[in-house]
Amino acid sequence: MDTLVGMYGPAITAGVVLAALILVQVLVADVAGIRARHVPGMPVIEGHASFLFRSVRALANTNETLGLFLLLMGCALLLQASAAWVNTLAWVYVAARGAHTVCYYARWGLARGVMFGIGLAAQAGLLFACLLKLS
Repeated sequence: MDTLVGMYGPAITAGVVLAALILVQVLVADVAGIRARHVPGMPVIEGHASFLFRSVRALANTNETLGLFLLLMGCALLLQASAAWVNTLAWVYVAARGAHTVCYYARWGLARGVMFGIGLAAQAGLLFACLLKLS
């Protein structure tokens, strides 16, 4: 275990930062909901003009890619894929998710799409790193 933590310490740290980002997203969405007097459990349907809508969608978008990221990270660590690539790609993914959140909050549609694409490319890179170890 110490070997994995030593090799993949930066990637594990990226995972902790991602957890903090998700916590912030939850809190922002909750505060936005309270301020908008939104009924908990009811769908948010206002559209992109509403900060509440954007904050809920930013969190949902992170959750949509979270499972894949965790699966790829677990596989990468178990397969002992290239630590340099895994560490770098984990941070690229987390940075892209953070930037995606900021872009969503600020209603910067094009930049948000670019950040989503960068995060997706980082996940594809992690998949490739895993597949290289399997071949």
